Formats: sequence, C-alpha cells, structure tokens
Amino acid sequence: MAEYQNIFNRIQARGPGYPGVPLARGSWPRLGKPLHVHLAGLIGDSQVGPIYFGTVGMASVICGLIAFEIIGLNMFASVNWDPVQFVRQLPWLALEPPAPQYGLHIPPLSQGGWWLVAGFFLTASILLWWWRVYKRATALGLGTHTAWAFAAAIWLYLVLGFIRPLLVGSWSEAVPFGIFPHLDWTAAFSIRYGNLFYNPFHMLSIAFLYGSTVLFAMHAATVLATGRYGADRELEQIADRGTGFERGALFWRWCMGFNATAESIHRWAWWFAVLCPLTGGIGILLTGTVVDNWYLWGVKHDIAPTYPPVFGIVTDPAAGAGQ
Repeated sequence: MAEYQNIFNRIQARGPGYPGVPLARGSWPRLGKPLHVHLAGLIGDSQVGPIYFGTVGMASVICGLIAFEIIGLNMFASVNWDPVQFVRQLPWLALEPPAPQYGLHIPPLSQGGWWLVAGFFLTASILLWWWRVYKRATALGLGTHTAWAFAAAIWLYLVLGFIRPLLVGSWSEAVPFGIFPHLDWTAAFSIRYGNLFYNPFHMLSIAFLYGSTVLFAMHAATVLATGRYGADRELEQIADRGTGFERGALFWRWCMGFNATAESIHRWAWWFAVLCPLTGGIGILLTGTVVDNWYLWGVKHDIAPTYPPVFGIVTDPAAGAGQ
C-alpha cells in the first residue's frame, strides 16, 4: 500500500473535472474548462479552472491593468524608452508622487499627475476586488473572514497612500510606485520621524507579523506531521475519534501545556495576521500627525535611552522649524 504524502505528493487524486456548485441566476458563466496540472498537484489540488470573474471582477481587472500600464509606461519613459535599460533598472525605477509645493492640488501629469491617476485606478481595482471576494463568499454561503482579512491589508494601503497624505495636506507624503523606491521611502520615513522602531504600534505590528509566522508554522508542522493519520481531513476527524488530529493535540499538551482546537488555531492565526496591518496602519497614521519624533517620544516615556551628551543636548528638529 502506497504511503499517502501531503507535501510533494506521491499520489495525486484525480477525478473528472469539477466545475463547482451551481451559480445563481443572472451570474456570468465560469471561464475555461477544468484541467489537471501535475506541478500544481505537487503542492495542492491538481485541478486548475474554471474561474469566475463576474461584472465586479472584470471591472477590477480592467482598472488594475490601466494602473499597471500607467506605472509601466512612465517607468519606460524615464529611461528614454530603452528596453535594455528598462529591464536592467526596473527594480530602481519609480513613479513618484507630486512634489510638496502642490499640496493636495492636482499637478501636471509629468509632475506627479500620473501618480494620482495610477493611484486612483489601482485603488479602484483593489476595492472592487474586495467586493468580489465578499460577494463570492456570500454567494457560496461562506463566512466573510477572507474579505475582512483582505480589508485589513487595504487599510494599511489606504493609510500610506491616501488617508495620511490627506491629514498632513500633501500628496508628497505618499509612497512612490516602485520596488526599491518604496523601500527607500520606508527608510527615509523612519529617519525623518526619529526612528519608527520606537513607535509602539510598529512594535505591535512586528510582534503580530512574527507571531502569525510562528503560529502558521506550528499549525502547518503539526498537520503535516500527523498527515499520515489523515489529520489534514479535520472535519472528518472531529467525528472519528482517536485519530491523527488527537495525536497532534496530545503532542502540544505535552510540549506547550495546552492545545488549540481545529477551529481555534485558525482564529489565533487569523487575528495575529489581521492585527499586523491594522496596528501598522495606526502607527503610520500617528506619525507626523500626533508624534513628530518617535525617538524623543520614546525617551519621554522611558522606552528609549538618552544618548550621551557628546554632541550636546538632542532637541526635536521640528521645534525650530519656524525660526
């Protein structure tokens, strides 16, 4: 008897292509025919397709493609339409937001206007896709946990590119579109506001980031380790006692002194993952609006140590801005 493996599967269960549950009247048809891909079956279900877009999904894809094209063509133009340089410099190319002197006004296209247009279509694409996720869940009678987890990530995105720039009165505070340029923006943002590491909401965000990583790894390792007893089929094992899932629970009672259930481990992981962008967005929102220097804030609240007065007393740079 062949041993069942649930990672890099030796055995791939294949049956007739399943198109999915019947759709409600008025829905678009699903696109494509079900097909089986061996490489996909190594890490999951081998069936690929069909896919359902619907009106909202198609609108999201169109808006996303418009944003992607605007960003890409602006990057291409920045290297004088040289395809070789475009490929070589792509990680460093950017579509920058408007300069500070424009505030919240609409600048010329070449001075940041394209950034606003691309941002509008990208935001529309993301929000439409959220609505698609929500509607697909309700159409299938599922809970909307995935949609609200996605909304947590959208919250951080909106804080960085829309809400905080509105509060401080300048689009220049937003993040540029680009790979390394947005990382450079993050480093400069932290330096400008006195080291973001002293921001308590940033601390919480990192704790939830690492915490969710540990929780997902622990859960995944337990299910894989007990997979030879069928523990990956959790719903069946709830009714069928003395199984792989109970072995996993016993293992964690021995190792950690407690164990989660098949449901609660996913609630733990869901909350840890969702709280990462939620707390991160709060931390970004407070930066430059409520707190101008996180290091000095940390010194005041006994979080950060004071530096030796080698170069004199450290003062808040913002305090002398009006002089």
